[in-house]
Amino acid sequence: MDRSQKTQAVAELNSTFNEVAVVVVTRNLGMTVKQSTDLRNKAREAGASYKVAKNRLAKIAIEGTDYAVLADLLTGPTALSYSTDPVAAAKVVSDFAKMNDKLEIVGGAMGSMLLDAEGVKALASLPSLDELRGKIVGLLQAPAAKLASITQAPAAQLARVFNAYAEKDAA
Repeated sequence: MDRSQKTQAVAELNSTFNEVAVVVVTRNLGMTVKQSTDLRNKAREAGASYKVAKNRLAKIAIEGTDYAVLADLLTGPTALSYSTDPVAAAKVVSDFAKMNDKLEIVGGAMGSMLLDAEGVKALASLPSLDELRGKIVGLLQAPAAKLASITQAPAAQLARVFNAYAEKDAA
């Protein structure tokens, strides 16, 4: 990697750090290429990204961002998972680490708040932003559905009474 490529990589990482809500640092303990590709695909499906970056370049890129607290975690064979949804990256990495012992969660950060491995796992147990939106919509629709059923109930009762009288007269 020459100097211009390094400069470009640092600029891309820096812009990424300024846009995301969470960054999770993982350690690769001998994952195969297929396993890494599977993790990248799962992350992409969840709206997150998984990227192996050189530690020195990542440290330069996080300078001046909220994620500067991650500098001490960037040692050894690390990779970064990040997303704009505060839960997506943590959930994907945590789920993958449960099934694969060659991926270790080192820690992470939500803005300037540093998370240890247990903090990342706790974050992964929360519902995602889309799940929360769905629950809110469901809660908002429930009163409307109840109101509609209550207003329709008297009309339905009248219809049943009229139907009973019609059947009685027909008999």
